[in-house]
Amino acid sequence: MGILSSLQSDPRGTLIILLYNIPAVLIALTLHELAHGYVALRCGDPTAQMMGRLSFNPLKHLDPIGTLFMFLFGFGWAKPVPVNPRNYKNFRRDDILVSLAGIVMNLCLFLLAMLLMTGVNELLWKPELWELGQLSTNSPLLTRRDFLRFDGYNFLSVLAGKNMIFTSVAGNQGVYVLGTGSDAFSYFLRTPWLLYVQRFLMFFARINLSLAVFNLLPIPPLDGYHVVNDIFLRGRLHIPAKVINIIMIGMMILLYFTSFISTAISTAVYTVQGAVVNGILAVFGLG
Repeated sequence: MGILSSLQSDPRGTLIILLYNIPAVLIALTLHELAHGYVALRCGDPTAQMMGRLSFNPLKHLDPIGTLFMFLFGFGWAKPVPVNPRNYKNFRRDDILVSLAGIVMNLCLFLLAMLLMTGVNELLWKPELWELGQLSTNSPLLTRRDFLRFDGYNFLSVLAGKNMIFTSVAGNQGVYVLGTGSDAFSYFLRTPWLLYVQRFLMFFARINLSLAVFNLLPIPPLDGYHVVNDIFLRGRLHIPAKVINIIMIGMMILLYFTSFISTAISTAVYTVQGAVVNGILAVFGLG
């Protein structure tokens, strides 16, 4: 497993990452399921409320395997909120609303985290860093975009606590570091303590977007399956719980032993997040 191997090679670094990752995962999964239950209640079904699932307590929502997958692969699932569709005021409409509620919640949390990330980024670094990137053609990575994109070299440097500022990439030969690495990193920091805030926001944004994209997959029992079933099949497809369990086992095997699903999800996540970064920078005139 990735976490076990990371603990063996870099125990301190891995534990620090987990300190950011654990609360981010707990908040994202808890609010995802809470949104399902609240919308179901508004649609006339009090089942989640009666069973104590309208709670901010993460222990009431976590699925052990789904949570483990969040840490191993960056996407997973929580314990589904119990609902009784017979209580809905309008079955098809309300089932779609309840199914989309968790995804919409994660997308809203992602957008909020991205806005806060952009603001913190302005307070975290000295303006000279961006000016240096504009003045030097040899420093294409010294841009706000590279510090904010999930696939940015400097984004990953901050996220992993490497304390290095990357300036450019030489093909497959590696990357160039500004100055003497950590010394240059400290020099351009304007508000060092905000690094802790920024790292949490980075994890939080990435987890919420990954969770939203993963749950859009039309695979039972994920939210995307319910939406597809209601819109295109008019809710006529009913899959027994035993079959759903087999599907989940198959999906876990695919996720663990192949990269097909994870690669597709990562591509979607990077594409969406890159577009959001460009939009935020353009709106605030920081591009």
